[in-house]
Amino acid sequence: MDQSNIEGLTPKQIVKALSKYIVGQDEAKKSVAIAIRNRARRKMVDSDIRDEIAPKNIIMIGPTGVGKTEIARRLSSLARAPFIKVEATKYTEVGYVGRDVESMIRDLTSIAINMVKKEHQEEVMLKAKVQAEDALLELLLPMPRKTTGPAKTTLLEDFTDDDGNIKITPEGDKKEKTDKSNNDDALFQRTREKMRAKLRKGELDEKVVELEVSSSNMPFVEVFSNIGIEDMDINFQNMLSNMMPSKRKVRKVTIKEARKIIIQQEIDRLIDMDKVVEEAVNRTENMGIVFLDEIDKIAGKESGHGPEVSREGVQRDILPIIEGSTVNTKYGPVNTDHILFIAAGAFHVNKPSDLIPELQGRFPIRVELDSLTRSDFKRILTKPKNALIKQYEALMLTEGLHLTFKPDAVDELSKVAEEVNKTSENIGARRLHTIMEKLLEEISFNAPDIKDKKIIIDRDYVQQRLSNILESQDLSSYIL
Repeated sequence: MDQSNIEGLTPKQIVKALSKYIVGQDEAKKSVAIAIRNRARRKMVDSDIRDEIAPKNIIMIGPTGVGKTEIARRLSSLARAPFIKVEATKYTEVGYVGRDVESMIRDLTSIAINMVKKEHQEEVMLKAKVQAEDALLELLLPMPRKTTGPAKTTLLEDFTDDDGNIKITPEGDKKEKTDKSNNDDALFQRTREKMRAKLRKGELDEKVVELEVSSSNMPFVEVFSNIGIEDMDINFQNMLSNMMPSKRKVRKVTIKEARKIIIQQEIDRLIDMDKVVEEAVNRTENMGIVFLDEIDKIAGKESGHGPEVSREGVQRDILPIIEGSTVNTKYGPVNTDHILFIAAGAFHVNKPSDLIPELQGRFPIRVELDSLTRSDFKRILTKPKNALIKQYEALMLTEGLHLTFKPDAVDELSKVAEEVNKTSENIGARRLHTIMEKLLEEISFNAPDIKDKKIIIDRDYVQQRLSNILESQDLSSYIL
């Protein structure tokens, strides 16, 4: 789906697209759909008010495994927007060992660069393949050189006498030489086209050729730093590359390998990186999405016991990024005024009101996600495009096994998932992963040796495999 398509989608259509992968949580889907639609609306308003329209950041509240992260991830994929998921607990306030909050914007910009570069690669791929084919033909059948040293002497003798005076060459001799040259060119072109046909059919893929490639002599440098080399404003890799320029070396490779190398070289030559950077920075500023997970872990007041990193300090450091500021990256300054922030947290212990007031004000939209019920589990197992049952059926099919889940088996699996979530820790849809692994453990282990290639999973089989879990009071010892 291209950018123009997503901007043309109505909020209802966005919710429908998200529902292909995410069960329930209609309120959360509605909120993010409106946020994306508002971005498209903002582009169409007058320029004098466009910069004044700020994104309406969202905070999602709900237990783990109910779809908070999945909603944001699917939304970014749908909108082809730069997206990054970060953990709020990774960051510390200034003065402590840990990542600084601005690194999330630097990482987001790098993701946008890779995204735009990939799009540009696809645009020039066809041209790069054509040029790579010509380069391979030149390796296999070099173009004959028409003017070499001896040829020049012969040509000079043809047109001058012993005293250096220009002599008249008979027209017949000229015509004969021209005809011979034309015949040689035609023969070469025919041979070259035959070689091209073989190349396209793959008949020459295993032929070994010598290919000149660049070889970097840059030494390995390891930087021991709290923030890591990727967060430094100075691009040490480029600096060292300029100080120690790459050399050319000849490698012996097959035509198949040479084609990949030459295509990549042609792509790099055809792409305008200045244009890529400009487009990526613009997309980051206007379409970027930061998913700030575990925000409840930095909420609340300090306990005052022991050397504890200030959670409130982290909130105050995050605040300028969300309010709108300029972050220096190796690709240039990036403004965060119109980046959409989606925060999420379970808030089992704390409440959103425990966040500092300034930060609360920057998340005007709050959505509570519901805990999953038995009917939700049933739909998760069967309805989405990436439904768990479909995944396991595809996995077992690689071993030649045809798994079939009867409706009563799906009902039983949903019932077990709901009961275990109630009596143990509620981990939402992730419970289904552990239950499915336990259910199909024996089949998966013995799959290569099973003779009967058609296996039917019914309620009795589910109860038999999961009976220990259902009977045990300490359910957590069987399933995490």
